Amino acid sequence: MRKFRTRQAIAATAVALAAVLGAGGWTADTQTAVTGPPPGSPAWTADTALGLRLPDPATATPAQVAAFFAGLTDAQQDALATRHPLVVGNLDGAPVRLRYHANTLALTAERTRELTRATDPALTPQDHRAARTRAERYRTLLDGDRQILAFDPRGRGQVAEVYGDLGTAARTAVIVPGSDVDLLSFDRATDPYGTPAGMARSLYRATDGRTAVIAWAGYTTPVGVGVDAATEDLARAGATRLDRLLDGLSVSTAPQTPPTVFCHSYGSVVCGLARPTPARASGLVVLGSPGMGVDSAADLDHGVPLYATARNDSDWIGDVPNVRLFGLGHGADPTDPDFGARPLPATGSHGHTGYFAPGTASLAAYAAIALGR
Repeated sequence: MRKFRTRQAIAATAVALAAVLGAGGWTADTQTAVTGPPPGSPAWTADTALGLRLPDPATATPAQVAAFFAGLTDAQQDALATRHPLVVGNLDGAPVRLRYHANTLALTAERTRELTRATDPALTPQDHRAARTRAERYRTLLDGDRQILAFDPRGRGQVAEVYGDLGTAARTAVIVPGSDVDLLSFDRATDPYGTPAGMARSLYRATDGRTAVIAWAGYTTPVGVGVDAATEDLARAGATRLDRLLDGLSVSTAPQTPPTVFCHSYGSVVCGLARPTPARASGLVVLGSPGMGVDSAADLDHGVPLYATARNDSDWIGDVPNVRLFGLGHGADPTDPDFGARPLPATGSHGHTGYFAPGTASLAAYAAIALGR
């Protein structure tokens, strides 16, 4: 009997792998998660110019960070942002206004650095092209009045952008993306509603600007469909960063209802592992989900409502079996009635990235939930 069950498990795993192979093209490319404090943290902690001990980004909670900045004058805050833009711009709990300013400084400095690399004779033509691509990305993030809440150039790069006013909006929402999202692919014109920026813009407009929406590409996502996408390592690291973001919002924005968190594809695994409490989130919404790393909604229940969007017929994620064996797969299907999530419609949506498209039943439902209806 034991041998039979083992064979069943191996067969099921093989089926899962075969489905993944057929769904999007298998890749053996594995990513190393960007974790820990922001770049520049050693110089920050060694800074004594204000005659104060600065909170250690590796150990201070967002509440402690918020309390520290509350005790500074505007001039002192701006001085820290000028000297340590990459730290202040990524420091959850720091004032939102100050983070926008710090990230403008950081993006400007990084763009200058990449432009220098683009003409460095010691580098290869491939390095030059990569530097020009990054410099152009940074330029677009500096355009106009974009509100960049986080910017980390390490690895494939991470970024978070705010649509609306976090200081005055009564409601907020956070978009957590899935695979193949990083600083360069955060906002693609060829997929207007399939990127975190596109999803956030669409939701912001659908609520008539009454909900501030954060497009959060703040963790290392899988590339393609392969080992990283089939396992939870990157999701686990992402869950830690998501928890910290939500904690930071609770202490650095105006008193308001905690955000509704929208979790797309592999991002739903991040949300499942984060398991936010009511103090951090007023609701979780999953879409195009391969599973959440849990067996049922009851495993997540801290009093935070969980909504699962019906899967449209052209979403390839439906071809991936909901198994969890030998560290592969993400478990039960959140859209299964037995899972226990509250169902949402998806009429009018198409494909894996079409749930936020205008005119869809899914976007209408998302707007209603984001507005607390």
